[in-house]
Amino acid sequence: LVSINLHNILSTRPTMPIITLLSSVYQQVAPLFPPGLATSIAAAFIGDGKYLKAYRHEFIGALLMIGFTFTPGKWIGQDALAVAWTAHACGVIAADKIGGGPHVNPAVTVSMYALGKCSYTEAFVRVMGAMGGGLVAFPFYKMVADQFGLTPLGGPEFDPTDDDEGIKAAVSESVAVVLLMILIYTVNWELNFGKYHYWIKQSLTAVGIRYIIETFPRAGPAINPMLATTWYIFAKNAYPDHLGHYFTYWIAPFAAAIFASFLYVVYAGGTLFGKSVPFGPIKGHTAATESKKKK
Repeated sequence: LVSINLHNILSTRPTMPIITLLSSVYQQVAPLFPPGLATSIAAAFIGDGKYLKAYRHEFIGALLMIGFTFTPGKWIGQDALAVAWTAHACGVIAADKIGGGPHVNPAVTVSMYALGKCSYTEAFVRVMGAMGGGLVAFPFYKMVADQFGLTPLGGPEFDPTDDDEGIKAAVSESVAVVLLMILIYTVNWELNFGKYHYWIKQSLTAVGIRYIIETFPRAGPAINPMLATTWYIFAKNAYPDHLGHYFTYWIAPFAAAIFASFLYVVYAGGTLFGKSVPFGPIKGHTAATESKKKK
């Protein structure tokens, strides 16, 4: 019996450091795999991986966007508003350039789908990619903050149990999304800055986003369903359980994005969900009128 116990002790000793090491690795890595990440990754391979590139762009873009745009005011320019604004603008440009031009915003993706710029499947994969990037970003940057003694990043939130606050937050997010979409349509499709088009339009987009954030703070602000929900999952380690969250951060922005898409079709022409609208296009009518006047 003594020999058997001695054998068991000697045989288990070499495995103890391995178990300790694996436990330590798990504790470090586990926070990077929050609820929902597996579902997000699975969506990347829909359609035999046809939209894997789009998923990758959205995932990386969201990861970079949160890092570049949430750190100003926290890690950069804490006491200098101009520095924080400049860092935020540079972050918007860098996230877009490095990420490959992603939407990184489900509301923007819904608008692109409504306008026929992408298929339903691609839109779904893009949304899941952005969600995946957001789910990884918040715990990752917390690890960075803890490691270097930096101020932890925050995220958009409000009290969804307060109906009055919820309505105001939803209205705020809706107006902000409409303005964001009009900004995107204008600088990307209606203006041409020649040789430096990309850099100028991205700079204007960055400044516009910062202005919208400062002007419509009621719901955090998020102006992006992905940011609100991935932050909640990170902060609470659970999915949002109140309908107010989904109404304010998903339903209202999606409705606003579709409304903005409708306005753009009325102005520039095209279709909304593959259908013509009974108004416009104003742009074509104006051009034709000016041409007749010249004659």
